[in-house]
Amino acid sequence: MSHIPVLLKEVIEILNPKPGEFFIDGTFGAGGHSTAILKKIGLNGKLLGIDWDKKVIANFKLQIANYKNLILVQGNYADIPEILNERKLHRADGLIIDLGLSSDQLESSGRGFSFLKDEILDMRFDSESGALSAAEIINSLSEKELADIFWKYGEEGNSRRIAKEIVEKRRKNRIKTTFELAEIVENAVSRRGKIHPATKVFQALRIYVNDELENLERLLKNLGIILKPQGRAAIISFHSLEDRLVKNYFRDMAKSGRAEILTKKPIVPSQEEIKNNQRSRSAKLRALYKI
Repeated sequence: MSHIPVLLKEVIEILNPKPGEFFIDGTFGAGGHSTAILKKIGLNGKLLGIDWDKKVIANFKLQIANYKNLILVQGNYADIPEILNERKLHRADGLIIDLGLSSDQLESSGRGFSFLKDEILDMRFDSESGALSAAEIINSLSEKELADIFWKYGEEGNSRRIAKEIVEKRRKNRIKTTFELAEIVENAVSRRGKIHPATKVFQALRIYVNDELENLERLLKNLGIILKPQGRAAIISFHSLEDRLVKNYFRDMAKSGRAEILTKKPIVPSQEEIKNNQRSRSAKLRALYKI
């Protein structure tokens, strides 16, 4: 598979899947973490794989015959309690959530997740969800609303300048593609260092389009009913907004005596992993044990 699962060795070590256990992979993606867990839990175990992207599920279903103990569901990880009820599944021994985009989504989804490819500005994980696309947001929201999105979800210091440039450009022509938006941002903010000036804007748009922080918060609030006693949860985040949420919820669960934190500090990729997979460089893994 082209996608390399991030922090795979560390995830398996900390979740410690055992034969016969029930695991949930709430962000199935290319199946990297799930495949490793399936080997550990064996034929008497069971894994529920969930992904919001229908293409992800369709792609892996060709291989599903090889995995008798895998259940694949198209859905949102924020809805795990409802999915468990619908499928008549019990609480899990372990949960893995990888909040990063897969290589397939970045390179071949055609939905405009990356400014490195000239694609339609969509950014919806589920294009049938009824949510506004990134293009609709860019072309309809006010200058202030756009600036607020770039600041709140991307921590973009030049949010106002970028929003102003977007509004001026769209008066002449509707902004439709990733390259058009990236060029507007680059004109508004001069490039400094290796990081493309559109990086935070694209991050902010994707998070806003898909309600990613709200979904993560819903998941974290439900950990108590998703996991069995002695269940383990591992969450990999890729930017400070997500990591802060995970850190705070884990801390509150530990303070209330409902869980023990397994990672006093977040686990980050080794230099060797970063060298082999540049996309892993900002990953942070936090884990807890439910009492």
